[in-house]
Amino acid sequence: MKMFTIEQANATLPLVRAIVTDLVRLSREVTDRRQRVSFLLSGRQRNENDPYWQELAAIEVSLEDDASRLREYVDELRQLGIEPKSTVDGVVDFPAKLDGRDVYLCWKLGEPEVLHWHEVNGGFQGRHPLTAEAGTASDPFSSGDSAGF
Repeated sequence: MKMFTIEQANATLPLVRAIVTDLVRLSREVTDRRQRVSFLLSGRQRNENDPYWQELAAIEVSLEDDASRLREYVDELRQLGIEPKSTVDGVVDFPAKLDGRDVYLCWKLGEPEVLHWHEVNGGFQGRHPLTAEAGTASDPFSSGDSAGF
């Protein structure tokens, strides 16, 4: 598994930001369309004579295509060594080392750079701000073998 320093994570952000922006936009569109289709289908029998049947069927095919595109965006992030955590909110984690243990550097769409980290099992709610020294030689994420904060 690729491990990132803060500098490496921030260096990938232009590409990650572009992918995550597309991922979030499409994810929200798919969620909205699924809800609308579900509402339109509730209490309605699938019937080829229904005037809206073909339109609903076309929307469902379109949703399947978009779901495939969402998987491609997620795969693209994973190929970079990044773990997508929320396709709706645009949260991704960069595997890193802190004091010899595995942690995640955490970034959310809209943040200017990687500003937080959390334990592997900590999740978004367990995020901690990076120290003021982040990105310097004293940064525990910069070399993977530093003493820590």
